[in-house]
Amino acid sequence: MLRKQIQNYINNKIETGEKTLEVYNEEYNYIHKHNLLDANTNMNIIEGNSRFNDAYIERSDKETEELLSEENHSFLNQPLTYLKDHKNEFIYLESPWFDIIGVDAVSIEVDDVFGNYDVMLGLKIPKKLEKALKDQLLLLMQNDSTSFELSFSQNDGLWDVNFSLNAINEFHEEMTIGSAYQLVYTSIFQLIEVIEEK
Repeated sequence: MLRKQIQNYINNKIETGEKTLEVYNEEYNYIHKHNLLDANTNMNIIEGNSRFNDAYIERSDKETEELLSEENHSFLNQPLTYLKDHKNEFIYLESPWFDIIGVDAVSIEVDDVFGNYDVMLGLKIPKKLEKALKDQLLLLMQNDSTSFELSFSQNDGLWDVNFSLNAINEFHEEMTIGSAYQLVYTSIFQLIEVIEEK
């Protein structure tokens, strides 16, 4: 899945006549490792903090799911603690980059009981890979099985994945909202890569 999506990304860029492929670290390393690029195309690594500059971002009310505001990418520079100061809100983000990792969109909110930063997303992985997915989530959550929930939706063929951002090793509360989304992206990218290589 990851290989196919990255190859599609490369092919689409080449078809539009681009001679230099602009990618982030995760994609660069993957492309290099799997030798997915021909010699005529160069790669340029872009800074990770710009990944979601073209994202669609909403702030919504947790109870009613009513849209409070659409935001532009500058909102991602807010500290993650914004969510602790606005516990009634969740942030919803869609990005073309999520297509590469098979994610539809990502929401982040603060849990009312424990004050953890909860991540909710839909993940396109075949149901038959359930054990591998659970195993990798457990590793990502540093062997804390209470830090994630997983259920498969037959209707849309997606895994509903909920996990605590706090449980990821690289998490720190001083990060920006954009850095938190980048951490989610990187974590899922690595998780999918390991599952595909098994």
